[in-house]
Amino acid sequence: MNGIWRRALEEKQKLELIYMADKRKISQRVIRVISIKEETVLAYCFTRKTVRSFKLANILSVTPYKERERYRKTP
Repeated sequence: MNGIWRRALEEKQKLELIYMADKRKISQRVIRVISIKEETVLAYCFTRKTVRSFKLANILSVTPYKERERYRKTP
């Protein structure tokens, strides 16, 4: 998993992750990595619109973020 974090940091790439908070609440986040430490990742969270710290042990899944096409309703 270290490779995806380093690449995202170097290339300023967005990531999508599934995160379990301390109270076992699971959420899906879109982030941009600011720094990586031994046990945490500091990142801008587009979901919460603020900088957040994520414990690596609580990250259930991480993948490069892919922009999704917005569908238009046809009249």
